Amino acid sequence: MMTPDATYNGELPTATSVVVIGGGIVGVGAALHLAERGIPCVLCEKGTVAGEQSSRNWGWVRKQGRRPDELALMLESDRIWRRLAQEIGEIGFRTGGVSYFAQTDAEMQRHADWMRYAEEYQIETRLLSAAEVDAMTGRSDRHFKGGVTSPTDAYAEPRLAVPAMARYAVHKGATICERTAVRTLLREGGRVTGVVTERGTVRADAVVLAGGVWSRTFLENLGVSFPQLGVRSSAMRTSPVAPISTSTFGASGASIRPRLDGGYTVGRATAARFDLIPAGIRHFGAFLPVLWKRRRMMKVRLGKEFFGPLGRHRWDGDDTSPFELMRTADPAPDEALLRDVFASARTLYPHLADARPVETWASLIDVMPDEMPVIDRIASVPGLVVASGMSGHGFGLGPGAGALAAQLAVAREPLADPAPYRLSRFGPNRAAAA
Repeated sequence: MMTPDATYNGELPTATSVVVIGGGIVGVGAALHLAERGIPCVLCEKGTVAGEQSSRNWGWVRKQGRRPDELALMLESDRIWRRLAQEIGEIGFRTGGVSYFAQTDAEMQRHADWMRYAEEYQIETRLLSAAEVDAMTGRSDRHFKGGVTSPTDAYAEPRLAVPAMARYAVHKGATICERTAVRTLLREGGRVTGVVTERGTVRADAVVLAGGVWSRTFLENLGVSFPQLGVRSSAMRTSPVAPISTSTFGASGASIRPRLDGGYTVGRATAARFDLIPAGIRHFGAFLPVLWKRRRMMKVRLGKEFFGPLGRHRWDGDDTSPFELMRTADPAPDEALLRDVFASARTLYPHLADARPVETWASLIDVMPDEMPVIDRIASVPGLVVASGMSGHGFGLGPGAGALAAQLAVAREPLADPAPYRLSRFGPNRAAAA
């Protein structure tokens, strides 16, 4: 996948109020929140803004189907999305709806069970009959048992949205420095007083770590155990085809999202590859439940990544960091998997019969053992807030997650209860193994 060229190469300041580490949607969301409130901030990105998962995801901005612990924050994030879509120009944001289809009775029951959360949080959602799904998909064979749809859910173009948010953050007063890896933290008396970057030090009152799949590597170098692993996910886009619906379609075989160019982004949520690295061995026990649950869909591999930058976890501020060794994680897509996914998509959605693959790509998703993010102050490192582990559903949640992290960093009233996102849910914040 093409990596965007660096856009922000300005002078690195010597001091600010908050340093944000990571130029994905969460980090950009944090910087934008701070800048809009007149709080000086510097965002440091080792590569380029949205160079990794934040430009490679499916682009869904959904409330439907989320775990109940995420819904309050997602509702706030949805409000931010809608405001920004009005203020920053074309980002492909459309309230086209999100629809999930059930191929089995068990899947249909899960959709029915989720309706109680839709009612509790007043999310416009309704169940679909088999006939209604046929009408939406252009079928006539009752292949699906039914489904569920949320017409107020939305989607956007990741490659447009996050860079546009970054430009808006700069317009509001944030400083963004690309190709500026943060190696480690400055600390005095145990408290964070800034960061050490490859270009020099920046003094700060607080630091927000929104490093995506790199967050664990950064934290374990500080002696903080963070049970996060990188899972490789592959996706593709198709050539333009005649539209049949404004909605995204989700099913176990393949999920699709309409694109601005008339094609579709295509993927499969339940298929991924876990590349075993030393951290994978160290945290393997915590991940056993999710790996077992997805054992038929997830591949586990031991490859060259075992000794790569994600596996290294000890250096100091004078050393070249892993983040400088790999500016952009650009894993190879699983082409065999994508061929199978595309075949399933054309079978499930007849209007894709004439579509052809145009581009394939892969990304590394930052996954936690319970597939819920961590957005929390690190007790053992006062002044450090972590916002990571979005677990494959962080694009929609990203602006809200970034705003919540920024609020925790500057001790402002949080827009949503941060309790579900505490790191302590994984046990004591113990030192990481050497």
